[in-house]
Amino acid sequence: MKHLSSAPARAPWRRDAGRLLVILACVSALAGCSTIRGWFGGDGEKAAEKRASEPAELVEFSPSAGVSRLWSASAGKGEDHLGVRQAPVIADGRVYAAAVEGGVRAFDLQSGAQVWRHDSDLRLSGGPGAGEGLVVVGSLKGEVIALDAATGAERWQAKVPNEVIAPPVIGQGMVFVRSNDGRLTAFDAASGERRWFWTKELPTLTVRGNDGPVLGPGFVFVGNDDGTLAALAIADGRPVWDLPVAQPDGRTELDRMADIDGTPVLDGTVLYATSYKQSTMAIDAPSGRPIWGSEHGGSGRPGLATDKLVVSDRNGTVWGLDRSSGTASWQQPALARRNVSGVAIHGDYAVVGDLEGYLHWLRLDNGEFAVRERAGRAAIKGAPVVADGVLVVQNVDGDLTAWRVQ
Repeated sequence: MKHLSSAPARAPWRRDAGRLLVILACVSALAGCSTIRGWFGGDGEKAAEKRASEPAELVEFSPSAGVSRLWSASAGKGEDHLGVRQAPVIADGRVYAAAVEGGVRAFDLQSGAQVWRHDSDLRLSGGPGAGEGLVVVGSLKGEVIALDAATGAERWQAKVPNEVIAPPVIGQGMVFVRSNDGRLTAFDAASGERRWFWTKELPTLTVRGNDGPVLGPGFVFVGNDDGTLAALAIADGRPVWDLPVAQPDGRTELDRMADIDGTPVLDGTVLYATSYKQSTMAIDAPSGRPIWGSEHGGSGRPGLATDKLVVSDRNGTVWGLDRSSGTASWQQPALARRNVSGVAIHGDYAVVGDLEGYLHWLRLDNGEFAVRERAGRAAIKGAPVVADGVLVVQNVDGDLTAWRVQ
């Protein structure tokens, strides 16, 4: 600035220069030289970047359907910021839910009336699994507890080496527990005796959150954090096939994350799996042969409808994929950066939850919004579940709500 005051000029010019110096001095005193840059777009660029990273504002639309809230209940103190995506399970007309603090509770699906409550000192991190007369849940310290589905009485306890943040899966006389160290452990359903375990090495960096495996006749199918899907023999845990659904490539560990964290869907002999690396695949389950692949996908559970597979990607876009080819039939991008949950199919609609507790019903034929309701103020991270026309969802505060399409 010295050249302004030292350069010879006429008096009017000096008066103008003096005004400029006063302005610049005031700017410097208020906020430093960086503020001057803001006048020319610096702060505007920062504001634009901040807006681009914030959750998309909800768009207005005219509802084309109606839903009614059937009931609300509490499962206890929820997961809050643990990132375990707790969700209920429905079996035989009952809803079973667990909370980090509050034990396990059973509710009537239609009325929400509490049937039984099992109190526990364990911090229950995974959602429960139900089947063959059992309700089984795991804890943050790897304890596994099996309860009688009718009464809530304890049947047996077991232990795995790491926290359990996935719902156990029960079937064919076994209980399968996936722990967060890449291990799948099989227990005898009647006694709790360990039958076998299988371990998959973890990548350096993975997405927080796991989901349960899926059972087929003689097989258990496990989605892994390295982007592979494995088929194991139920009898002894012997690997039958291993297939990459997504390739963990990229320059950084963050780029290479390819977790399959949503439970795959089995329909007949076709298995559908989706990956955080925005890849989805249809697979012939007995052989492990790929049928088709799609460049759209995410880490949450996929939803299977009559003619479509619906997936939500990590950016918040929901995709409707043709079941026979994997071709994208539609996309709904209006939920960008809203931390959209996995997908449930509720009648003619795909349903997802978001970080502000909203549930969004999307039309299966074109992906347009049909109706929106708020389940509560807390985020919905676990995928909703549906049975007998009733959709049930659990938020991170441990609150449950049940809904029916009118």
